[in-house]
Amino acid sequence: MGRTSVLSTNASILPILLPPSTLRPVAFRTFTRKHNLTISSTALELLANFVGRNCGSGWREDGLAERVLDEVAKMWKKAGGGVIVEDCTGVSLKTILQAVEGSMSGGRLIAKEIAIRDVPRGQGGHDILDKTVSTSKLVTAIPADDEETEDPVTSRDPRNWMKIIDAFDQPRLVYNAKQKHFEAPTSKSSVFPHSSHKAAMFRDRYNLVYQRLLRNEAFEVTTLEGSLGTSFRSSSLMNAQKAYKLTPIANLLGRSGTSHLLLGLLSLSPTGELSLTDLTGSILLDLTHATAVPENGAWYGPGMVLLVDGIYEEFEGAKGSTLGGNNGVGGRVGGKFVGISIGGPPCERREVTLGRSTHNSNGDHGGFGWVDFLGVGSERAQGPRMRRIETRCLRQGPSANQHSSRRTMVVMGEVNLDNPKSIEALKMVIQFYSDLPLTELPMAFFLIGNFVQNAMTSGGLVNSIEYKELFDILASILAGYPSVLQHSTLVFVPGDNDPWASLFSGGAATPLPHRSIPDLFTSRVKRAFSSANNDSEASGLAGDVIFTSNPSRLCLFGPIYEIAVLRDDIAGRLRRNSVVPGTDNDKSQQERQHRDGDAPITDEEQSESLVPGDNQEECFEDENYLAITSARKLVKTVLDQGTMSPFPLNSRPVLWDYASSLQLFPLPTAFILVDTESPPFAITYEGCHVMNPGRLLSESRRGVARWIEYDVFRNRGKVKEERY
Repeated sequence: MGRTSVLSTNASILPILLPPSTLRPVAFRTFTRKHNLTISSTALELLANFVGRNCGSGWREDGLAERVLDEVAKMWKKAGGGVIVEDCTGVSLKTILQAVEGSMSGGRLIAKEIAIRDVPRGQGGHDILDKTVSTSKLVTAIPADDEETEDPVTSRDPRNWMKIIDAFDQPRLVYNAKQKHFEAPTSKSSVFPHSSHKAAMFRDRYNLVYQRLLRNEAFEVTTLEGSLGTSFRSSSLMNAQKAYKLTPIANLLGRSGTSHLLLGLLSLSPTGELSLTDLTGSILLDLTHATAVPENGAWYGPGMVLLVDGIYEEFEGAKGSTLGGNNGVGGRVGGKFVGISIGGPPCERREVTLGRSTHNSNGDHGGFGWVDFLGVGSERAQGPRMRRIETRCLRQGPSANQHSSRRTMVVMGEVNLDNPKSIEALKMVIQFYSDLPLTELPMAFFLIGNFVQNAMTSGGLVNSIEYKELFDILASILAGYPSVLQHSTLVFVPGDNDPWASLFSGGAATPLPHRSIPDLFTSRVKRAFSSANNDSEASGLAGDVIFTSNPSRLCLFGPIYEIAVLRDDIAGRLRRNSVVPGTDNDKSQQERQHRDGDAPITDEEQSESLVPGDNQEECFEDENYLAITSARKLVKTVLDQGTMSPFPLNSRPVLWDYASSLQLFPLPTAFILVDTESPPFAITYEGCHVMNPGRLLSESRRGVARWIEYDVFRNRGKVKEERY
């Protein structure tokens, strides 16, 4: 009956044909000035039709349109929509309008609740709007403000605001280079996608790096400097007065003997020739006389997006033509590009990407503050509220001048359950923290694979029955530490030897992302947590165990803290596939390794970087000089590339449709990179704290266990050692 009355009332409204240009001033005043949103032309047309049909001739005089548009803008922001309002993103504008229409009578909003039948779905299958939501408040992935004060004890536990995001559940966003914003692909993600998705994966990586580079102050072109080009090899960019200009590869035709700055993807042909490729074409690359900037500061290899400064030389007799007959666009440009300087594109600090740069007095520096990268709310929508909650949970202790002590996480790498010594070390670490008071117990323990030393294969050294028995033994061990099971969260991240990917890879590099360990093997561990929580008489949030993918992410307080986790031996793969500038292919392997050694990055070399970056600070726990410089080289390479896998697909396979889960844009607050071929370290680069716990068992010292204790509030990790 209620629905019939609404329909009958709406029938009395005389619809009108409202041109979008007539509604534009009201829409601009409501969406742009009041809610800081931008309306696309298609969205404006959709809103004009809706207002004309449901508000009739009283849309202007009675103020009906402004009230409706205000409610639509609120719902759009609460649902996690971007700063540009359009109907092609993860949030459906049509569905929001359908929900509003069902609650209107006589052109006015009268219903307190809106029934949504066609629920829009975000990336990874998550519902963006609940089936029944209020007109003034939508259900989000984060508890509401009224839930913050229900239980003072429970609300003070930071684990209430902690969320583990599986790589296969992470929102899939693609950067639209034309409209300069992120949007959700229309196609459904699949592990068997169309072949065109392979090229799209590298194109998306290039577009991300390209837009990030153009927003760097060294590449910001003004009206007076737009036609000026410079070479960064002649002087330090830290004192540069002019903007640097990138040249598309296709524009090199007919400009032999001129110097240019290129940005492209480095690739290696079957014949051993290097080439550089961008969205316009590719060209043969000669790095015989090139110099790395800074010298030995990063790795350079196929699969990376690099900046190369040099001189274009056309082949004699091939001027004005291309190889392959593609007329220079998307094909091979004739000639070669002689590189003089080569380096990686600079990464961008997280606060700059999200529009929280301190360069601006009002705290707003543009960026992508309205983009919800992980499905936990955007920075501009949830950031202020989450910081207030963070202050209460982490920054306030028993007294006003003390900090909360429960703000640490423990990270252990290469926890081999089939090694008795590794089991002893694991028991020692858990015992070490279980003896602490509950107020000092870590909020989370990361146990990262490989959980077996050899790959689990059918009929091999480790089969499925033995693998399950190992986790059953682990469950019996954890049962002896009820305080940890009742008050902490254990997160298990698999490696290449863990099921099921290892069944067909034999321990070789498996495609990333790697799914979590199947429930078939982990039922006893989950049962141990359930038993401990049932026996607990303490109030508050119960302990939990999470088996997630590799890589995965942990979000704390929504978009405030983002911790990326990856298990991969990146350093060894970089050494095997790196290209050494300034060397010939005929040089011996000994000379190559000597030139490719881990030399330090001095302050002078850092000032000669391709583009100036922000102040960097390092926190090293290992006093070994080579280990320090090797760690710096590894961290700079990965973060500058903006991806966890800067390799060609034949070196490190990647699932094409899930490549966005490997992106390091925006930079996470912290990055747990478990690389067993590198020594343990904890380094901060451009505001991102990178930690490598190495192996749980120290290879250099017998009877010593190593792990990292990470302080979330200080954003600092510390390598710890204890004898077991």
